Order: sequence, then C-alpha cells, then structure tokens
Amino acid sequence: MQEEKSYDSSSIQVLEGLNAVRMRPGMYIGTTGIKGMHHLLWEIVDNAIDEVANGFGDTMTVTIYPDNSASVEDNGRGIPVDLHKTLKVSGVEVVFTQLHAGGKFGNENYSFSGGLHGVGASVTNALSEWTEVTVNKDGKQYFIKFAPSKDKDGKMHYGVATAPLKEVGKTAKKGTFVKFLPDGEMFRHAEFSHEIIVKRLRELAYLNKGVRIIFKDERVSADNTEILPTYEFKYDGGLADFCEYLNDNKTSIYAKPLIIEGQTENMPIAFAMQHTDQYTESVFSYVNNIPTSEGGTHETGFKAGITRAFNQIGKQNGFIKEKDTALMGEDYREGLTAVLSIKMREVQFEGQTKTKLGNPEAKSEVEGFVYSKLIEYFSNLEKDSKKKNLFDTIMTKAKGAARVREAARRAKDNARKLNSIDGGVLIGKLSSCTGRKPEFNEIFIVEGDSAGGTAKQGRDRSIQAILPLRGKPLNAEKKRLDQVLDNEEFRTLISALGTGIGEDFNLDNLKYHKVIILADADQDGAHIRSILLTFFYRYMRDLVAEGHVYIGMPPLYKVWRKDWSAYCYDDIELKKVTATQKGSIQRYKGLGEMNADQLWETTMSPQTRKLCRVSIDDAAEAERLITTLMGDNIEARKEYISRHANFNKEETIASKAVKSKMTTKGGE
Repeated sequence: MQEEKSYDSSSIQVLEGLNAVRMRPGMYIGTTGIKGMHHLLWEIVDNAIDEVANGFGDTMTVTIYPDNSASVEDNGRGIPVDLHKTLKVSGVEVVFTQLHAGGKFGNENYSFSGGLHGVGASVTNALSEWTEVTVNKDGKQYFIKFAPSKDKDGKMHYGVATAPLKEVGKTAKKGTFVKFLPDGEMFRHAEFSHEIIVKRLRELAYLNKGVRIIFKDERVSADNTEILPTYEFKYDGGLADFCEYLNDNKTSIYAKPLIIEGQTENMPIAFAMQHTDQYTESVFSYVNNIPTSEGGTHETGFKAGITRAFNQIGKQNGFIKEKDTALMGEDYREGLTAVLSIKMREVQFEGQTKTKLGNPEAKSEVEGFVYSKLIEYFSNLEKDSKKKNLFDTIMTKAKGAARVREAARRAKDNARKLNSIDGGVLIGKLSSCTGRKPEFNEIFIVEGDSAGGTAKQGRDRSIQAILPLRGKPLNAEKKRLDQVLDNEEFRTLISALGTGIGEDFNLDNLKYHKVIILADADQDGAHIRSILLTFFYRYMRDLVAEGHVYIGMPPLYKVWRKDWSAYCYDDIELKKVTATQKGSIQRYKGLGEMNADQLWETTMSPQTRKLCRVSIDDAAEAERLITTLMGDNIEARKEYISRHANFNKEETIASKAVKSKMTTKGGE
C-alpha cells in the first residue's frame, strides 16, 4: 500500500490571480492548440462587438502583426478608467486581472453580450506573454501594460500590471485598443490563421447589420511572395445578405431570402430563409453573435415555429386538404438555408466555449415569434399574388420532400429486410474486430479489395475493423435520401457504423469511435475522401462535430538503404530527408503496393501513424465550401481549386471545408 501522508488544510493549493488559468487553460479556452489560441482573439473581439452592437460605436479593427501579436480596436465608450471602489485599482486593471469581473453581469450597461462569463479579457491576458491596453475616453488617452512578474519570494504571477494605468495624452478619439502576444510555449508556437479570422469577421459583419469591420494582416504570405490583403466588411442587408452568400453556389427556388426581424418582450429575434433545389437543410443559429454550432433551445423553437406556421397557412389557404396528413418539419426544411440570430440576457451556454444554448425559455419565445410573424407575413394571400406564388413554391417543394421521405422510409424497410442496414450481416465486406467496447474500436474505410486485403492482414484484430469499398459511392450533395439509401456502398457503411442516418441518426449507437478514411494519396483517393466527408457532413453531421471522423495519412515515399529507412509524407519532407541521407527512393502509387507490415507501421499503428482529425470549426463556411466543391457550379469549383489546391499536400481539398487538425500519434 501507498504510504499514508498527512492530509490537512496545508495540502490545499490556492492559485492566486490568473495562475488558475495557467494551471488549467482547457477549462477556459477548450484547448491549447491553434483553436484555443484563436479563442484568445475571439474573447477580445467579442468585447469590442458587444460595444458597437449595443450602439456605442460603429467600427472595429483587427490587426495581426509579424510577431504573431494581435490587436482589436473599437470606437465605443472605452473601458472605465476610474478607480474601483473595492479593489482600489483602475477599471481597466480589474477587467484584465480579475476572473469573473466585467460590466455584463447586470443589464444596465449592455442589452446583450457574448462575453457573459466575465473571464474573456483576463484569460487572454493570463495566456499571453504581454498585453497592452490603450483607452481613449473623455478627451484623454490612457495606457497600461500587463506581463509576468515574480514576487519577493520568487513566485511567478501572470498578467500583472507593470505599472498603474497612466494618462499619456489628449485625444479626440474614443474607444479601446487591446494588443496582446499569445504565449508561444503555451500554444506550441502556433500562428494566427488569416483564413480563419477572415471567415469569423465576415460572419460578424453579416450578423451586425451596418457595423464596419476591418481586418489587417501585416504579415506576408506563407511563401513570402505577397502582402496579405486588407478586408473591410459592412453589410446593410444583414442576415438576408448572409443567406445569399451561403447560397451563392446553389440554385435558389425563389429570388430573394425571406427576412423577418422583430422584438419580443425579452429579446430581439431575426431570421432569414431561402429554399434551394438541394435536398438537405442548412440552419445556422447565433446567440449574441456567438455561433451555436450544436444548436440548442432557440434552434428547436425556430424549427417548430416554421412547421406550425406553414401547416396552418397551408390548411387555411387550401394547399393542404382536410384529408391530407400534415407535413412534417423535415419536409418544409428540405433544401432550406436559414440563419437565426437572437440577442438575450442571462444566457446559459453549455460551457465557456459556447456552442449550444441551454435556456429553456428561448424555445417558446422563438417558436411563438416565428409562428406569429410567418402567419402575419403570409396573411391575405388571395390579395397578394407575389406572396401566394412564394408560398406555393415552398409548399410544392415540401410536398415533393414528403414523397421522397416516404420513399426513403420504404427503402430503409427494404434494406433492413436485406440485412444491409441497422446492424445487419455484411457478408464478404466488413471484417469486424473482436473488441466489444466502441470507445476503443476503430473502423478503416479503405479503397478497393487490394488495399482492403492488405489492411486486414496488417491490422490489430482486437480493435480494428476493415470495410473495403468495392466501388465509388455516390456524391451525396446531388442525391436525395432515397437515392443515397439505394447505393450499396452507403448502405453497407450505415450498417457498419450502426448509427442510422438523417432524422434517425443516433450517435449513442456508434460501434466504432474512430472512423478512419484510408484512401490512396492521389486524385482518385482525394475524390473518395471528398465524397465520404460530404456524406458524413450531410447525413451524419454529429459524427464529424463530435470528432469521430479521421483521415488516414499514408506516406508517399520510402527512402531506404541496407541498414536504414524512413517514410516521407510529402515532397517537402522527401527533400529534407534526401538532403541529409542517401538511399533508394520508392514512390507508393497506392496502398495496395505496401505489404501488411509497412501499412501497419506507417498508417495503422496507433503508436506511429499520422491521422488528420476532421472537425467543424465554422459550420457556415463549411456549408459554402462543400457546396462549391461538390455541387453543380463547375466554374465556382474550378476557381476555388485554382486558388487553393496544392496537390503535393497530404490532405484532400475537401477536408479544408470541414476544418482539420493534424496530429502525429494516436489520432487525437
């Protein structure tokens, strides 16, 4: 037994100031990877947007500097500079050094806010090498800097003011300027992504009609050949412009999005919606400008309100006969692109990363608003031919979706009878594993029988299953659900995973917690990866959102001699190896060229493989890019590929649409 030690009050560790953030950063920003580093920026951006969106300013500027520092400036009221009555330091110092301190807990200063937890600015400060704040207020300019500091006992404290807030001059400007440098060691020297920031700031401009957002990147491009562009976003159409942007490469079935804005007793609500000829729905929801990628009570209420209203309008105007069965919500949402934005007080997000709304009152509030506003909008159709034609178009689309839904139900029933879906026997295709704990099990989806045979020989049978694809699956972007279910490869895949599909999807039934796409490192392999990612995104989105989908990364080359060998995963790595080592070079054209030991060592062994974990960081942009890459607009696809493609890179182009994080071991 372990020797018993004294356990008294002296054993309890008290983390003072911002040291708690340094000790457990994941509690505050989710991860210390590149996503967590961007979270530092978003916390400051949220504060600036809260200021301008509440009417205290109209412009925000974000700048990234060559040393990877970042700044956010707004022309709002400026952080309070007077002394805090209790702490006896300036309001600026309180905001940046005290957790759970801010002006957003009550409702006197902000009608609504994204930064409701009061930890944003202080967490950014705690996880930065230094932070500088300039406040322009009442004709005066003030400055303060924060940095790590040791006390008299040699203990390090982080985010400490190097001196009290100081008045440094006169100014006609107003607002706050915050500049910080993320801690390089904490974030493993990650760098801010130009592309990620552009997408988020564009999104914020759509959500805040009329607000001007400027983005400057003072770095040069990755290949040091060009200065990165400056962006200025300002959308007077707000959510309607956002909806059109998302549908840019789709075919809309009516010309302009339907836009409705209003105020209930407790919250402003706005939504825009437009149907396309697609077969899947795309609903994007936001609370106080924060994207709720996992939905929540507001999104549930939004969908329920649409269903109730359209069924009521349809019955009142003869589109749905008395003998007809009321259409279901999924029928009205087929091909729908919608953006919902609500602003509310006392927000209850699930966790600091704010991806799902939990407020129960939001459901009834949003549902009632959507229902009443749609009933009002489509009232007196007999006197308004334009609106009558619009509703007729929506109902025609919904009725067609209902017929497809019924056909899909019959297809599912037939598939179950054939033991090809929902857990049936997959004779001759799936080589299952012996493990019975899904959290430890992996399934490799491999291209062709040759690679499948090698993978079966090289795998760890206790945890790894192999599913070879004998043909190229359908492009799910262009097919209805019943057509997807008619495809043998997809039926086999659905059955192997055990989750069901579409409205029947249940992640709790997933048989393998790692779903690994393993295809050749060529254009055919990239196409198969794209098709599978599109299928997962459209019909099993939670599989991606919860981090269960991976891309296996087979090497392109083997460099070897008698007593030594190395694998290279791209041309850049090959150049580095051959610059210092001489040997023969073998170029792998496909997985089938490897023997079982090589495939295990390079691609399947949890200790040595490289996996690309696929996640959805920006659902709206993922939606748009998948439509571009897999939809019918050929010119848009050519333009995107010519601008972004690098066929020597390890990852498929489509995996850019669902943001991916590269790892070297274990696939985590």
